Amino acid sequence: MFNTALRILNNRFEAEDVMQDAFLAAFTKLESYRGTVSFGAWLKRIVINKSLTALKKNNRMETIPLELVKQPDSEPVISKDQAPQSKTILTKMQTLKPTYKIALTLHLIEGYDYEEIAQIMDISYENSRTIIS
Repeated sequence: MFNTALRILNNRFEAEDVMQDAFLAAFTKLESYRGTVSFGAWLKRIVINKSLTALKKNNRMETIPLELVKQPDSEPVISKDQAPQSKTILTKMQTLKPTYKIALTLHLIEGYDYEEIAQIMDISYENSRTIIS
């Protein structure tokens, strides 16, 4: 949970605060947990929502209109010899704009699909697909 908050916020102290808020919120709202998903998934969703709220509160998360995003003509072909290491990918992801970093983290690391990302980030389904591509 801490790593999830840290990847979104990119600030250790802020991630610790978000974690504390998320656990407090989870345990005060424990009666709202329905058991339709695992407790860990429910708690992770709370952590992600709290992290995104903290980003928005600090005005560090930019939203990019779909019209401004350039669509690639084709997918790049990467051979096995060119496959980047995960550490390199994580380092490069830290240099992206917050919107792209959050979307990629949710998709590639946390395993959320486009629709879930659209709901979490409060963007359209098409925009979430475009940001990830």
